[in-house]
Amino acid sequence: MTYEEKKAAFYDKMKEYTRQDICIAFSGGVDSSLLLMAAKKSMEESRKIYAVTFDTMLHPACDLENAKKVAEEAGVAHKILFLNELEQADIRYNPVNRCYLCKKALFQRLKEFADSEGISLILEGTNEDDLHVYRPGLQAVRELGIISPLADAGFTKKEVRQLAAELGVSVADRPSTPCLATRLPYGAEIKAEVLEQIEKGEEFLKKEGFCQVRLRLHGEIARIEIPQKDFSRFLDKRERIAEQLKKMGFSYITLDIQGFRSGSMDENLKKL
Repeated sequence: MTYEEKKAAFYDKMKEYTRQDICIAFSGGVDSSLLLMAAKKSMEESRKIYAVTFDTMLHPACDLENAKKVAEEAGVAHKILFLNELEQADIRYNPVNRCYLCKKALFQRLKEFADSEGISLILEGTNEDDLHVYRPGLQAVRELGIISPLADAGFTKKEVRQLAAELGVSVADRPSTPCLATRLPYGAEIKAEVLEQIEKGEEFLKKEGFCQVRLRLHGEIARIEIPQKDFSRFLDKRERIAEQLKKMGFSYITLDIQGFRSGSMDENLKKL
């Protein structure tokens, strides 16, 4: 299908969905923001849209603030649900299926909220590209009957950003911010203080001008991923970066010569 054909099919489905009240799992990232704006554009006047954001231990605080901003721009009801995933021992030790366990817990909580509002339809922002990488959380989404309109329409991440820009979504170019547990190896204990340390480290690196960045922690070794085009600029700042990160508690600072790539902690799954 062409982009225009995908877009037409997507809007047809959104018009169908918004004939009733709906909940949207809303992180404030580009995928869920596009979904929210498209729902608002398609909805019947008498219907309600609830943008539901999870306030969790595993997601950066900036995600919540960004979600509040975009929900306000959309002019929809914004509900925040708190969940501490680390209370569950099977999640706290970062198993290979952690994403499945987290998604199951989060979306079960969302279904409880939807039920309390008399809503039977929940949408979420998985796109076509997500279907072709390691995403165990998608199994939980399917098990719970959550609908993924972007993936169903075949929208790639690039096409999501294109349509988001056409609709004037303010976060159309915002880099993805997956949960902070993806910065730790599978099997490592996830501690709140370590997540906070990683979050602050990435915030510092972003302020230094590296907008697309991951700070992966392997014991005492901090492995920084940035696009290869930014390497020379990073090396120019290496002394300042190392000094500041060591002040934050990171012992050894490394730059991954393969550069930024999503899901790098999944590369050795076959060896586990």
